[in-house]
Amino acid sequence: MDEFLRKQLSSEQRERLANGEPIQKVLKEVDFYGYPMEINLNVLTPSLETEELVSKTLANLYGFDNPRIVDIGTGSGCIAIAISKEIPSIVEAVDINPKALDIAKRNAKRNSSDVRFLEGDMLKPLKGKYDCIVSNPPYLSYDLDSISVVKSTPVLALFAGAEGLASYETILSNCKEHLNDKFLIALEIGEYQSKRLLEKVKKYLPNSRAWIEKDMNGKERFLFIREK
Repeated sequence: MDEFLRKQLSSEQRERLANGEPIQKVLKEVDFYGYPMEINLNVLTPSLETEELVSKTLANLYGFDNPRIVDIGTGSGCIAIAISKEIPSIVEAVDINPKALDIAKRNAKRNSSDVRFLEGDMLKPLKGKYDCIVSNPPYLSYDLDSISVVKSTPVLALFAGAEGLASYETILSNCKEHLNDKFLIALEIGEYQSKRLLEKVKKYLPNSRAWIEKDMNGKERFLFIREK
């Protein structure tokens, strides 16, 4: 860490850093896609891969005019807010954690974004039809041996069943009733999950076109599904 920055930190903040807490959580703020976002222990610190998810989603939204978009498991609201600021759109965002939604709402206000936030589990709060579902859902398996990851992170935002696929199963098996005939689904995924998830797309959305895109490090980290 920069020595000048270290000198600006309180002894409590330096201790938190020494205990392995990410600098973004200690400072309670992160820059995401050029927008300032408040974060704390109730939400994930957004990653560079999640910024890539936003960029790739925007690139794949060609052919949609003022799309209605929903972000599932929004956390800090970073994905929904960034998309709403980048293109003309109607954006909603869902999270089961009311404390996370409080942060997301503050971030939306701070960035002058009119995202509408819904409290509930995955797709359950949705009403009407959407053009796009975007999500960075929990995708780690319960047997992950990584205490350092869990220590400063909300567990609900990380784990999704024994194989880490439960959230994707929920989205893919229930999404069709919430989507228009022409739609895009954009998902951030674990780097070793692409094969299993493409199989699930074939099961639940057999008439759709699905493809995997890699992140800047060449890892398979994004699943896109499009129909028409």
